[in-house]
Amino acid sequence: MAEKSDFIKSLPKIYGMYTGGFILFILLMAVLEQVGLGADTIGILFVAFTIFIYAAIGWMSRTMQVDAYYVAGRQVPPVFNGMATAADWMSGASFVALAGGIYFGGHGYLAFVVGWTGGYVLVNSLMAPYLRKFGCYTVPDFIGTRYGGNLARFLAVIVLVVASFTYVTAQINATGTIAARALQIPFEFGVWFGLLGILLCSMLGGMRAVTWTQVAQYIVLIIAYLVPVIWMSNKQGFGIIPHFSYGDAVMKIAELEQTLKVGTAAVKSLPGLKVLTTLHNAPGDAMASWKFVTLALCMMAGTASLPHILMRYFTTPSVRAARKSVAWSLFFIFLLYFTAPALATLTKLQLLDPTLATSIIGKKIVDVQALEWIQKWSSIGMLAISDANGDGILQVNEFFMRPDIVVLATPEIAGLPFVISGLVAAGGMAAAMSTADGLLLAIANALSHDLYYKIIDPKADTKVRLIVARVLLIVIGVAAALVASLQLTGILGAVAWAFCFAASGLFFPLVLGVWWKRANKAGAIAGMFFGFVSGSAYLYYLRNGGAPWIGIDHLRFAIIGMPVSLVSMVVVSLLTPAPDAETQAMVDETRDPSGSTILGEQH
Repeated sequence: MAEKSDFIKSLPKIYGMYTGGFILFILLMAVLEQVGLGADTIGILFVAFTIFIYAAIGWMSRTMQVDAYYVAGRQVPPVFNGMATAADWMSGASFVALAGGIYFGGHGYLAFVVGWTGGYVLVNSLMAPYLRKFGCYTVPDFIGTRYGGNLARFLAVIVLVVASFTYVTAQINATGTIAARALQIPFEFGVWFGLLGILLCSMLGGMRAVTWTQVAQYIVLIIAYLVPVIWMSNKQGFGIIPHFSYGDAVMKIAELEQTLKVGTAAVKSLPGLKVLTTLHNAPGDAMASWKFVTLALCMMAGTASLPHILMRYFTTPSVRAARKSVAWSLFFIFLLYFTAPALATLTKLQLLDPTLATSIIGKKIVDVQALEWIQKWSSIGMLAISDANGDGILQVNEFFMRPDIVVLATPEIAGLPFVISGLVAAGGMAAAMSTADGLLLAIANALSHDLYYKIIDPKADTKVRLIVARVLLIVIGVAAALVASLQLTGILGAVAWAFCFAASGLFFPLVLGVWWKRANKAGAIAGMFFGFVSGSAYLYYLRNGGAPWIGIDHLRFAIIGMPVSLVSMVVVSLLTPAPDAETQAMVDETRDPSGSTILGEQH
């Protein structure tokens, strides 16, 4: 125990040395670039070096202890848990795809930022401290114990698996995109390379390994996200802190979009690629406001329902530490989300502004096609140019790009040194891997603990339980890589689906489980079943050509599932007998921050 305590006390020193070492590695790569090392080699070294470090941490954190594997021994300090949660949260969607969404979709996509950030207010006020007090290992563990019976636990496992699996395919998609560019390999091979790194981080040490790896990954991803934005802002004359000054860039883009006639010319369709058709700062009508609010609401409720995020707060030493941890999470997440709109704006300006050397719109197509970054992204199918009117000049409606590459391509677009491109690739890989680790662990832990141990074989010993968890981790990872390689939807779309699945099935059973003593097993089962099924049925209807109801598209189908879940749960709970006195007393105890955990440390 003393050894554990010494390790926790040494964390600031350990990660301080790690950060210093990573900065020295960046400087070394910069020096090697100056002496002639190629861009491709630099990209490979960045990705390989960082994955090696994560794998080493995963190996050193291996364990055969149940509490260490499932909840990191409940000894993670709030600041470091905040960093790990931020890394868990800063998925491929946040790092790789969010700025791309804002780039192509403009103001409306800020609803993701509002929803994902605001969701942590719900996590802090409604969920995290109380689930930590409960003492569960997984989210279905809370549902099964709070409401009683295997059916409620089983339904929670199903919702968790569907939501988390949808989410993890998006992360493996992101790792495939990055690996394809950094290693110059086809995307279909890139997803398997990414999966290998993910499994190395999580398989042997479970939550303990994932936690310490995610802290390291957060340090890499936040440096990788901030450096190119600050560099680009300074280069364009907006200062070294663009967050408060890029409003001028937004105004300039608005003028350029009018001149270039964005959204007015006919556009051909290219699979998986998009062309700029939406004004960056388009004034919204009532429908635009409705879409903004509903998307933000879905993302908020989804944030507070996602099992891999809630699991992170099971690892803190106390209820108070869980609250502090949420605050630190929000701070570390804010650093990236406050930067994403600036990155999207400055990158768009780099391409559109004819006064900048890096602009391509209005230039001769043969000159644009001769650019190295255009050639390399085109060679792996992430970018295309089509001379629709045959005039040899690149128009805004003739430049096609996959939204997911905006962040990754920014250093090359802005003409920054190759070392920055390698840094961004490493950061994107860190973001996608850290979230994939948490998601795979959430699925495997729910299946091994709640399905196998709690329902199928309650007498299974520790060794068998952990072997089952590790085998499931590999099986689920392989299945997710297979689905990711099909590229059924973009990264941001898949993530929105995951949030909507979780919000439709789990949000109200979790919230009412803490805050309404009258909520019972029958109500929870009805809420999970009808909410999840109605939301999923609406998504199926949309994907098969159905017209959206009042602007509720596939990104916000939880607007259908959540009300159905709430009404079903409340009505059925009121029509059936109230929970017994012991259960109601347990709910009261859950809301009391003092005292020992409800389930105890071993269960």
